[in-house]
Amino acid sequence: MILYPAIDLKDGQCVRVLHGDLDTATVFNTSPADQATKFADAGFQWIHVVDLNGAVQGKAVNASAVEAILESVSIPVQLGGGIRSLADIERWIEAGVSRVILGTVAVREPEIVKQAARRWPEQIAVSVDVRKGKVAVQGWTEDSDLDAVTVARRFEDVGVGALIITDIDRDGALMGFNVEAFGAIADAVAIPVIAAGGLASVDDIVKLREREGVPIAGAVLGRALYTGAIRPAEALKVAA
Repeated sequence: MILYPAIDLKDGQCVRVLHGDLDTATVFNTSPADQATKFADAGFQWIHVVDLNGAVQGKAVNASAVEAILESVSIPVQLGGGIRSLADIERWIEAGVSRVILGTVAVREPEIVKQAARRWPEQIAVSVDVRKGKVAVQGWTEDSDLDAVTVARRFEDVGVGALIITDIDRDGALMGFNVEAFGAIADAVAIPVIAAGGLASVDDIVKLREREGVPIAGAVLGRALYTGAIRPAEALKVAA
């Protein structure tokens, strides 16, 4: 299982928010590049970056911070937030992003995702952000009438590298993973699933690994990592 330490960007800083609400942001590092270096030095193999302002506004807002992260580390970076077109995707892949995460367009313009996945196989991930059973869009400020499996199944067999399933109701709250919800999606589709939202302790990683059914491919580590509730070395050992 691959662990993805998260760098959520708001106003150029590395923050954590509760349930996606930008007004709840706590700054953990004013230098996202420094944070990325710390994660790489701790032994993580990937970094998960989200432009929170961009997700709401529908365009890149924290581009300079993302570019600084890309310059500071050699491990792969996956990036989401405000990426809405093939031109946006191409720009970031050319800039060095290893995997581009698409959320809102996966709901509203799925053909863009399919075209991107065919053009850049395995370099496109679909973000499926779930609140009370329905998929949210536009930086989680709006809800759709679609469930996670319906959205995920749109992208079977087109070359999507991963599904990042976020439990908004638990995101940032340190409530523990809803393992069964993640597992149900993993069992329903052939695309690898990365779990996000609610991770509270190393025990959550253990539970993900031990569940019966299709293995969960990865997990995003957020607030618990920043507060010290999870130590990198222990988490990486359990995941491996």
